[in-house]
Amino acid sequence: MEFGRLITAMVTPFDAHGQIDWHTAGKLVEYLIEEQQSDSLVVAGTTGESPTLSDGEKLELFRFVVKQAAGRCKVIAGTGSNNTAHSIHLTQEAEACGVDGILLVAPYYNKPSQEGLYQHFKAIAGATKLPIILYNVEGRTGVNISVDTTLRLAQLDNVVATKDCASLEQLTQIVSGAPEGFLVYSGDDSATLPALSVGAFGIISVAGHIVGTKMKQMIDAYVSGNVAEAARLNGELFPIFKGLFYCPHPVPNPVAVKYALGLKGLPVGSVRLPLVDANEAEAKFLRDLVL
Repeated sequence: MEFGRLITAMVTPFDAHGQIDWHTAGKLVEYLIEEQQSDSLVVAGTTGESPTLSDGEKLELFRFVVKQAAGRCKVIAGTGSNNTAHSIHLTQEAEACGVDGILLVAPYYNKPSQEGLYQHFKAIAGATKLPIILYNVEGRTGVNISVDTTLRLAQLDNVVATKDCASLEQLTQIVSGAPEGFLVYSGDDSATLPALSVGAFGIISVAGHIVGTKMKQMIDAYVSGNVAEAARLNGELFPIFKGLFYCPHPVPNPVAVKYALGLKGLPVGSVRLPLVDANEAEAKFLRDLVL
């Protein structure tokens, strides 16, 4: 399965009552594919506020985005959790919805051992025929999927990639030790170009909502050997990469990107509690950054 180099982790639009806004969701899918040139979309990942979506909402989103995308990009379902049995069930339901792949975040809060992580992912992989992307984000989950565990999981037939927010050192070790065909994606927009330089394949992005086209140009420039142009574009994009998470202080994803989409003419509504909207200072920072 080829997911491409620019994968956008799609936000979930909500209406004034906090319910999924299906009309806006359709517009967002079109915008991300046609205007921002996303190769694939992650649906109901953490950027999509998966902790506050019900299983029913997630499955409806999977079906909706598959239908809306109509084969123009791949659709990757976020079905990971800290409950292995539940993740298996949701993964199997997502497969029945027609998605192209699965993103599995490391179990959060319960902090399993490396053997526990391996057995968790192995059990889910064994319950589906879909290709699986691991998601390592220690800052949110409290546990790092180690290099050794990642490489061990990479031996499973349908574990095809990892989205990793760890250090460049860890990414380098995974790239150098992985079997042929196993891909590494950066999970940090600001690290996209450095990650490419150590052998990563692409990015699973938040900023792809706002500057996806230029990110694609940066990646293409690097891949084609025009490193100077890639570096120039990285410098141009870097304030957006950082600003979407620090405006002017750290804000939870996807608060900033949802506000920024509204500034770009595509209002996607509020966030669900326990997240809250950008405050006045954050909103001013984002206006200055994006407009």
